[in-house]
Amino acid sequence: MHDIDPVVAGILNRAIDGKDISVEESYELFECSSEEMNALVRVADMLRKRRVGEYISYVVNRNINFTNVCIKRCGFCAFSRDFREEEGYLLPVEEIVRRADEAYRFGASEVCIQAGLMPKMNGMLYIDICRAIKRAIPDIHIHAFSPEEIMYGSLRAGMSIEEYLKALKDAGLGSIPGTAAEILIQEVRDAISPGRIKVKDWIDIIKTAHRLGIPSTSTIMYGHVESSMHKAIHLSTIRDIQRETGGFTEFVPLSFVYREAPMYRYGLVKGLRPGPSRDEVIKMHAIARIMLNNYIPNIQVSWVKEGLDMCKVLLNAGANDLGGTLMNESISTAAGAMNGQMLRPKEIRALIRSIGRIPVQRDTLYRRLKVFNTQEQEQEHQDPLDMVEDPSIFGSYYELIKLDRFKYKRHYP
Repeated sequence: MHDIDPVVAGILNRAIDGKDISVEESYELFECSSEEMNALVRVADMLRKRRVGEYISYVVNRNINFTNVCIKRCGFCAFSRDFREEEGYLLPVEEIVRRADEAYRFGASEVCIQAGLMPKMNGMLYIDICRAIKRAIPDIHIHAFSPEEIMYGSLRAGMSIEEYLKALKDAGLGSIPGTAAEILIQEVRDAISPGRIKVKDWIDIIKTAHRLGIPSTSTIMYGHVESSMHKAIHLSTIRDIQRETGGFTEFVPLSFVYREAPMYRYGLVKGLRPGPSRDEVIKMHAIARIMLNNYIPNIQVSWVKEGLDMCKVLLNAGANDLGGTLMNESISTAAGAMNGQMLRPKEIRALIRSIGRIPVQRDTLYRRLKVFNTQEQEQEHQDPLDMVEDPSIFGSYYELIKLDRFKYKRHYP
């Protein structure tokens, strides 16, 4: 590291020695030059190899975004609709269960459930959804409801956060997505999503879930108006929570998909960037590995947001997980992501093999279900989802709306 800035070299050497780096040191890494970035990537990859070896994991799962009707108007969200809009939809509980059962029959170990915040929602709805899924498919893991949804559900149900989380857990909730985090800096949230859950409330709900034995993911949504220091503080906040609770299963950087985002289309936010640059994306994953390596072993790549070619780069820059098969994906797709809504397990394994690493099918909590040490093992193994030639059999929400099925107005005229 003799050819790079001595400050950056010193930070990277500290990371190699297994020491935590500070917020200020993380900021220096976010600001580093393209020459220094090569060293940053090499160190992140070294730490990844030391922490989790040559394995890259994935989960067979299905996303179920059961309504796009939402009382919030976040500037980055192109998915949500007002309840009066024609494109608004609501999947009844029976349809949510049908989709979960279909996913299970196609080999899914997890359903991921998130949606808009419907006006006048029955506060028990989320609990009823968990109970109905578990009654029909006891073995499936329910990964559902962001801190924003949990706060809204608890308010609608007239329960405390702790009471509500306990009721969800009793109904079968297995873990929660740590989405709605965006950037855990209040001034940034006020710019891109005024009225969104406050930083202190997000942290309180995550910590309460962890204390009750409900693990969660952790995320960041970046590439809009945040600065390098904002990202550094966000990573430090995630690390502090993990030191205290140990409840995060992974960290997932999420690029801002700008194409259809209202705050981009209508110029609503001053200083808005059209998503992160390629270098920003690489730095985000590499610095997340360096900053969190001692506490969160898994750094996940979002193939929906980044695309498969970029995934290969990021899996050599500190990341070790490719997320899920999804089967359906509505939120990023609505915002303009163009990387599809489903990856078959064989496609995920082929990508992993292409960079010389070992595929591992995992469950939500990163327990290994199948390790494919050799290509022969893969050839002998066939997932039900690999047999699906046409992913449209799982149905597009917007096609169903055009067919006049599941329209929100049908339930709430």
